[in-house]
Amino acid sequence: MFGWEFPPHISGGLGTASHGLAKGLSVIGGTDLLFVVPKAHGDEDTSIGKIIGASDIPVSRKKLKLGKHNKSLDYFEVDSRIVPYVDPEDFWRLKRKEVSSDYKYIQTDKEGKIAFSGEYTENLLEEIAKYAIVASVISSQESFDLIHAHDWLAYPAGIAAKEASGKPLVIHVHATDFDRSGGKVNPEVFAIEKRGMDVADKIITVSNLTRQTVIDKYHIPAEKVITVYNAVEPVPDEKQQRRLIPGSDEKIVTFLGRITLQKGPEYFVEAAHRVLERTGNVRFVMAGSGDMMVKMIKLAASKKIMDRFHFTGFLKGKNVNKMLEYSDVYIMPSVSEPFGISPLEAMQSNVPVIISHQSGVAEILTHAIKVNYWDIDAMADAIYGLLKYPALHKMFCNYGKIEVDNLKWENSAKQVLNIYNDIIQN
Repeated sequence: MFGWEFPPHISGGLGTASHGLAKGLSVIGGTDLLFVVPKAHGDEDTSIGKIIGASDIPVSRKKLKLGKHNKSLDYFEVDSRIVPYVDPEDFWRLKRKEVSSDYKYIQTDKEGKIAFSGEYTENLLEEIAKYAIVASVISSQESFDLIHAHDWLAYPAGIAAKEASGKPLVIHVHATDFDRSGGKVNPEVFAIEKRGMDVADKIITVSNLTRQTVIDKYHIPAEKVITVYNAVEPVPDEKQQRRLIPGSDEKIVTFLGRITLQKGPEYFVEAAHRVLERTGNVRFVMAGSGDMMVKMIKLAASKKIMDRFHFTGFLKGKNVNKMLEYSDVYIMPSVSEPFGISPLEAMQSNVPVIISHQSGVAEILTHAIKVNYWDIDAMADAIYGLLKYPALHKMFCNYGKIEVDNLKWENSAKQVLNIYNDIIQN
């Protein structure tokens, strides 16, 4: 498996889903998993299998078997074509032309290793290209039956591994650039996604909503695309109890996610304004970070609700759990959400959820209130109803908890393992 992030070093749902599936596969058995990330920190969950960082793999180091001697010899190959580069587009062009060859259009350290940040920086395309080079090296050194690449960042690595090994490739579409950009796709990202889908032997999507996007927007044959829904990690019972903020009887409504166009944060602010026109005993929390954060602060200020509005910044791990434990209502007003794991995490914490019809998770949840992302009045009514009618709140808490407890990663992993076996047998 190739993935860009892995807990505890995550920035969103991609790392959580990758870990959940890997853990599900380890529980049901039948697989021997090697998970590759750009940069391993050493504190990742190794119970799922072996985890290696691309930054730890020498790309210019070779091992020779000496025919007349019962030993191996390590040596470093110095290639005269190792050159620095300054332009990511030029590098990407070179990488695409020669990805499966032994060229070295890159600088390495004295051990022949490539440095990775493993983050989402301005050099992202650059790191994706370097990741593919290391993937080619890894695939020539390891023994395996199948390659699984998570999301567009890892597609070039999956392709490189397939070209170097001849093994089948499964790509996992957690989102497309149509979701992230609101339809204004980045041509370079689209090209990476399209090539990954064309080269892959099978494509797994996280919802039928995403599956249809892959078929319609990328012109992929329907029989090549299979939906496997995400799930959620079980949490201890003591983490499922509602906490009260000392000395306060105010209600808390929470938005938890990236503050970007895709997540619909402006609709949350507008709905908050409508609710606060009807009641004052409520606070709204926007937990997350993103390129629209300043805009949302200004919007809340223009509505004169900043005294009832809180921006926490990015939360992860224990802080996410704590925020959910304090919450009375969770809302995900996404404009285009391929799946959406966070509502499941909220339901685990006995928090009723409001989600947009434009989310993949809406396909599998019964005990969640569903509204169109643009329908601010319906959103505000749903928030108000859950806050003001205890019986309604309790019903969604109780039945939602039962529903989400049955969404296990082991079930998703069984479906994925069946896909693996079908590909290998055919």
